[in-house]
Amino acid sequence: MHDAPRYEAFEASDSFADNRASRVPPAGTVPRGWLREDEALHTGKVAGQVVETFPFAIARADLARGQERFNIFCTPCHGRVGDGNGMVVQRGLRQAASFHQDRLRQQPPGYFFDVITNGFGAMPDHAAQIPVRDRWLIVAYVRALQLSQHASLDDVPADRRAELDGVAKPAEKH
Repeated sequence: MHDAPRYEAFEASDSFADNRASRVPPAGTVPRGWLREDEALHTGKVAGQVVETFPFAIARADLARGQERFNIFCTPCHGRVGDGNGMVVQRGLRQAASFHQDRLRQQPPGYFFDVITNGFGAMPDHAAQIPVRDRWLIVAYVRALQLSQHASLDDVPADRRAELDGVAKPAEKH
């Protein structure tokens, strides 16, 4: 076994009719780790249309992971609160998008996943750096940022509003 015969890549071979030692994989062969059965999960789209919902449930721990990944990959351009004023923008590079503009607040989760995966405009793709699940968790955190910056009293459950009594309130008009 130590000295088993082998062929170098692209070496000629008399063993096959086409004289090639390198064989073409059988039709339908999928590299390990590349089976993409769940189109929504892996592309953020179904039949070419961006998905309106997350492909899995998002828990509190998932949001914490999304925040961590957002802080690593997104804050240099988009800033800690997603306002598009990250450090690279402050140092003179192109203005990043603010997640708080109406156009982006109205986009479905699949849109953000697609942009993180494939890039858009000056934003490069991050598919090689960020695993699929983490991309979705970043999207969930972006949604939380959007809600945090545009929340109203009506967004707070009625039974929890009393907890806001110690929080600064807008000045009353006299």
